[in-house]
Formats: sequence, C-alpha cells, structure tokens
Amino acid sequence: MQPELAAARGEYAHARRRLSQRLSEAGIRDGRVLEAFEHVPRHRLVPEALWAQAYKDTPLPIGERQTISAPSVVAAMTQALQLRGGESVLEIGTGSGYQAAILSRLAGRIISIERIPRLAARARSALDALGVANVIVYLGDGTQGWPQQAPYDRVVVTAGGPEIPASLLSQLAVGGVLVGPFGQREEQSLVRARRTSETGFTREVLGRCQFVDLIGEGGWAA
Repeated sequence: MQPELAAARGEYAHARRRLSQRLSEAGIRDGRVLEAFEHVPRHRLVPEALWAQAYKDTPLPIGERQTISAPSVVAAMTQALQLRGGESVLEIGTGSGYQAAILSRLAGRIISIERIPRLAARARSALDALGVANVIVYLGDGTQGWPQQAPYDRVVVTAGGPEIPASLLSQLAVGGVLVGPFGQREEQSLVRARRTSETGFTREVLGRCQFVDLIGEGGWAA
C-alpha cells in the first residue's frame, strides 16, 4: 500500500466505521460493500472546507454545480450492481471520484466518464493520490459510453436521465447489469436493467431518487 493511501485511511477512521455501521442498519447487507465504505476516505474526495461533513449521510457540493451523492445512495447503487469481484465496470459521471473509489475495491477494472474537464482532472488527481490504480477517467459524453473497451459486466449511471441511453445498453455484456436513475428531471426511479440475451433486457424499479441531470446526446440538453 502506498504511504499516502495508508495515511488517508488512518484519518477519520472512526467516522468511517460509524458510517459503515449506519449503512448496515439502513439495509445494506453486502459485506464487501460495507467494508469498502469503511476504508475509502470520502473526505479526501470533497473540498477540504467540507471535510468535517464528509461522513454525514448527505450530498455535498463539489463545484461546477455538481454534488457528491449521499453515502447511502452510493451504497444502494453499489449493492444493486451485485459485484462479485473482477468485473469490468463503466461508470457514467465521475464527479468527485468517490463512487469510482468504492468500485475500485469491489471490481476489476473501472472506466469512468466525466463531461466536465475540471471535475475529471480533480478526480484523476485525487484517485492517483490515494493510490487507486484500477480506475481510468476519460473526458467525454457519458451518455455515449466508452465503446472502445466494451462490453462491460456492469454499468452505473450517477446522474438522472429521461431514459436509459441505448448506447449504454448496447455496451452491456450478456448477463450484465446496469443501475441508474431515470425519469423526470424533478424525480427519477432507480432502475436496474439486466441483459438476458443479445436483444433481451429485464428492468426493475428499486425506488425513488433525485440526481443532478444526465447531460449529453442520450440525456438532457445542457
């Protein structure tokens, strides 16, 4: 483990343990997910002025009119992906890099797409500083996915769009799972889609939610 990552994990350790416990009490049952939340230093992925609030279950602003989702939301989406280890994951909306850092402990390779240059650069820098080696951050229109490295075992969309972009479904491997918020701008449904064959998909609604807009060709106009 790199010294920087070891030091980061030593800070706020009690707060992370309490966060993991609260997530367990709220219904997160996947032990690997809970362990990831206990180890990933959320405070290092938000502005320093907000470090004292980093382990509260609340969204926080990260600049560019974007937010880092509440830990309970990140945990619910992560658990819904049903990761077993070794999967290739496409993340749409890098944001602060927190979801990617959580995924880095649970999957094999994470390709994360961010449309805002400053956020992409900050996330790259933060993940590098934490020694996260299996996440690659690309700048681009996330609604188009990243076909160069498709298919993906899992796709997670961290912004709310009107519907699941067809390009993301096409990049999902057979047997793969996509999780994301879709519906109206004011409120979305958290949806889990599973690819059952080359042309077949099943979908289930996991609950109601509200995310920042999914902007791009396959989402809302900027």
